[in-house]
Amino acid sequence: MDKNQQAIELMKEQKYEEAAGLFNAIIEENPQDPVGYINFGNLLLHINDSERARRFYERAIELDQDAATAYYGLANLYYEASDFPAAQENFLKAIEIGLEEADAFYLLGMTFFHQEQYKLALPYLLRATELNPENIEYLFQYGLSLAQSEHIDDAKPIFQNVLELDDHHSDAHYNLGVIALYEENLSVALDHFNQALAIQPEHALAENAKTQIMNVWNNTEM
Repeated sequence: MDKNQQAIELMKEQKYEEAAGLFNAIIEENPQDPVGYINFGNLLLHINDSERARRFYERAIELDQDAATAYYGLANLYYEASDFPAAQENFLKAIEIGLEEADAFYLLGMTFFHQEQYKLALPYLLRATELNPENIEYLFQYGLSLAQSEHIDDAKPIFQNVLELDDHHSDAHYNLGVIALYEENLSVALDHFNQALAIQPEHALAENAKTQIMNVWNNTEM
């Protein structure tokens, strides 16, 4: 096991000071190798030292303009700081260079989602689901972006797929309930809202939607 791998293992074991010492030694031995800077940046980001992490990623990029994982590290840094335009720029750069990882596409899509640019999020979230089709969060956010983009018919089977993977996903039930309301199928909607509340009794949106349906039925009976 080389020093980089040893340091990464130490990180996994939460032995951060030991990992930092090894990464520092790696950089001193190979100051022109961007990998040491990227890994040290990852460690610093993990312990919430964002400013120093940024400097390490930027140094890696100075050494190698095609260091995709350095751009990815920077993108994560900006994403965690809710600077979504800067995160977007760096995720795009990492992907353009050749980083073909589901998480990169997912987070890039989410930078658009958080800026309420749902249609722009769709191709990246779709790609994330293609690369990792059983990741429930990827599927759910893709379905949500479809729904927010008014592609209701396309969103419905995505939420159903989420429930096939996790039948206790309260938000998938809630969104299927909303779609059923859109389809004017109140009984199906109520069933989904009830299931959402059975899973998550404090689900305020489902409770509110259920109350509205009950009010409609009570008024109809009167």
